[in-house]
Amino acid sequence: MAGLQRYMAALRLFNEAQPTWTVPDMADALGAPQSTVYRTIRDLLAEGLVEASTDARYRLGPAFIEFDRLTRLTDPLLRAGAHVLEQTVAQAGLPCVGLLSRLYADEVMCIADRASGDARFFPSYERGRPMPLTQGATSKVILARLPARRLAKLLAHAGKAQDAALKSEMATVRRQGFLVSRGEIDAGLAGLAAPIVCEESGLVASLSLVVEAERLDGFSESRLVLMLVSAAAMIEKELQTTSGAPLLPREREKVAREA
Repeated sequence: MAGLQRYMAALRLFNEAQPTWTVPDMADALGAPQSTVYRTIRDLLAEGLVEASTDARYRLGPAFIEFDRLTRLTDPLLRAGAHVLEQTVAQAGLPCVGLLSRLYADEVMCIADRASGDARFFPSYERGRPMPLTQGATSKVILARLPARRLAKLLAHAGKAQDAALKSEMATVRRQGFLVSRGEIDAGLAGLAAPIVCEESGLVASLSLVVEAERLDGFSESRLVLMLVSAAAMIEKELQTTSGAPLLPREREKVAREA
């Protein structure tokens, strides 16, 4: 393992279950010599990507906070979609969690989430957490809108190249422009999602709502789907008109308040 992969492998060891590591433990986990891991940690320390803890342990460093702020300020999807996400959740009319998500390598990642004040549940989707590409409405509407070659590659990588049911769902999403799923990610919860596509920004994303399945009757489902499709179209239009534009002062102030 060399170059950037060596650094990324070390950084990906840090997680909620084990937020601090010693060099010997990292070496064991990576199957690498301790001398190599020491050099890797030395370089990561110099850039603020890790920092020293106690008892010769290390944790993720403050550089990630700096980049998180910069992403919030410059990500075109966040800039175009954050206020639409808030409005959609506010107008849903029932307890829900709204998600703005995008393709992330071979997975899907939520980049913004908003919960209504009366929501008493917590979906597995949350900001910054990678999720499967082939499960749940939030992910599947993204999958369905990928170019054919990339879609075939991702399905093959996920072992779903011959999954007729999934391919049928992809065709349905492309035809109707939305998807509703129940219990695919979290038992008792339903997801409703619409795709967001902006070729100018190179983005394939989704806007979705997660609700309690028992509350989702036919009328509520139809109403929420119409809201999501309309809101997703608004985000697409905003992306097309503001892609690459400098951040306005009011946008900077809003990001600073939310950070």
